[in-house]
Amino acid sequence: MKSAVETLNPTRVRLSIEVPFEELKDSLDAAYKKINQQVTVKGFRKGKIPARVIDQRFGRGAVLEEAVNDALPKFYTEAVNEAEIDVLGQPEVDITELKDGETLNFTAEVDVRPTIEIPDYSGIEVEVDAVEVTDEDIEKSVEQLRERFASTSPVERAAEDGDVVTIDLEAKVDGEVLEDGVASGVSYTIGSGELLDGIDDAVKGLEAGGEATFTSELKGGSAAGKEAEVTVKVTQVAARELPALDDEFAQLASEFDTLEELKADSRKRLENMKQYDQATQAQERVLEKLLELVEVPVPEKLLEDEINTRKHNLEHHQLGQMGLDLEKYLEIQGKTAEEFDTETKDAAVKGIKTQFVLDELVKREKLNVNQEELTEHLMRRAASSGMSPDQFAQAVVEGGQVPLLVGEVARGKALAVVVEAATVKDTNGEVIDLDDDEDETAETVQAASEETPAEDTAEDKTEA
Repeated sequence: MKSAVETLNPTRVRLSIEVPFEELKDSLDAAYKKINQQVTVKGFRKGKIPARVIDQRFGRGAVLEEAVNDALPKFYTEAVNEAEIDVLGQPEVDITELKDGETLNFTAEVDVRPTIEIPDYSGIEVEVDAVEVTDEDIEKSVEQLRERFASTSPVERAAEDGDVVTIDLEAKVDGEVLEDGVASGVSYTIGSGELLDGIDDAVKGLEAGGEATFTSELKGGSAAGKEAEVTVKVTQVAARELPALDDEFAQLASEFDTLEELKADSRKRLENMKQYDQATQAQERVLEKLLELVEVPVPEKLLEDEINTRKHNLEHHQLGQMGLDLEKYLEIQGKTAEEFDTETKDAAVKGIKTQFVLDELVKREKLNVNQEELTEHLMRRAASSGMSPDQFAQAVVEGGQVPLLVGEVARGKALAVVVEAATVKDTNGEVIDLDDDEDETAETVQAASEETPAEDTAEDKTEA
């Protein structure tokens, strides 16, 4: 076999491959054997039909077609390995010449990973929010905890803001009651905004037994996005009572004996959260600066696939679960279809560039991923997906996506190298010394490229 490579552009090549006919022998033998098992000829046992008879009865062309289809992947792979190119996705193959007994010539156009030069990144400087926890932050945190321990008791009066009402609902569209538009015994806190628009005004002022009708746009269900006439009946009004903020509350709501100890712990937890947010912010901004420094050509086919994958996941997974279509989603977001397309393309480009640049850094810095790092990352991803570690690990293994997780961790380590070399200051001008948490950095990288290990993504094609 002979092959040659022609560079069409920085992200695409054409392989020209010439195969002497004798190298097709194994594929021809396999073709005759396969056809033998599929056809019958009077006078011959199944599977024992001579090749010459198959040629006469079914045509030599059918055999050649089967043999070529069998042989192409093998010769294409050999040509790719011989040329030492890093291909992305599937090739577009064109058989340019097939002479029986002489030669097979074909071309294969395919996207390739571009050559990337990583410049000196040690001069990167970014600014992040300062870690500041105010007394107001602590009071808000304690108040949220207090809300969780609120009690309710039925009252015989009209419903007010903050009350918990038990209600029955019935929704009609065009005068017809919806099959999924009836609910009984629903508990709702007035002012929480957790149900339909307009329900607060409808129930306020009603006592138990009171009823009101209002119009609202349905947020989910079979008639999501449609205007409905909703009838709400209040069956109970209950007042919420918050516990007193004292040492007794601290003992009830936490492991602490005093309210001051509880507040001190709240301050510490808020500081830790803001430090985590600060580290994530630093990673994101360093990554943005790094991408600005590097010229990264993006393969057109890969970009097209990534855009289509992102749209598919949004429409058929996220919006589908919410009972929305894309048109309604854009209306809620206040975006045009053109703005949505632009944002999706920009996000796809950033995701692809992020992977290319960090993969190059992994190679340059000779970074490896050990089993402990992979296991820790898998545990975190499982937690964020709502699956148990065993379930998540099984889904990843069955989907053949272990290399994707390894890639995420490796890219996280690569970004950590850049973050460590960068200068990070907070808004007060203080230099921040970030801990080198590679797994947290891996999550930043994963968020930037929006990979989903339990599903196929366009990025899978970069692992080809």
